[in-house]
Amino acid sequence: MSVTTPAAGHVNRVLGTAPAPAADAAAYFRASLAFHTDVSDVADALAADGDPGFVLVDCRSTESWDQGHVPGAVHLPTAHVSERAGQLLDPAVPVVTYCWSPGCNGANRAALALAELGYRVKEMLGGFEYWVREGFAFETRQGTERRAADPLTVPVDAADCGC
Repeated sequence: MSVTTPAAGHVNRVLGTAPAPAADAAAYFRASLAFHTDVSDVADALAADGDPGFVLVDCRSTESWDQGHVPGAVHLPTAHVSERAGQLLDPAVPVVTYCWSPGCNGANRAALALAELGYRVKEMLGGFEYWVREGFAFETRQGTERRAADPLTVPVDAADCGC
């Protein structure tokens, strides 16, 4: 079914497929929050006093890790999850994975591999790219760096985005 604007004959692709019923939408978005978190929420949890309750896993290559990573993250490339997860991660502690960016599904593949090993896992949406773009500190081989926040990804004059 297509929704057409009568005056222009324009097909509205947003409503061409009807939105899901409210109960179905609520179930979907509730489930999505069980599988995903975002950069800002991870940064907030890591900055709080005490144990954040999860371990953050960078699943990129060593070269990528050296280029920059989130402070406190564990380096576990996706290709090595099955052989090294048991040495690096406590199965009782939830895991949050990240990779390069929203355009990369490496964190998703690492999360799948960890889930198949029995770990409870979420993916950090935005990856390392958005960690840096939101102005959070990161570590490289040369030390700690921080870039100015990108106003297209985070409000620069407010404590948070309000969402």
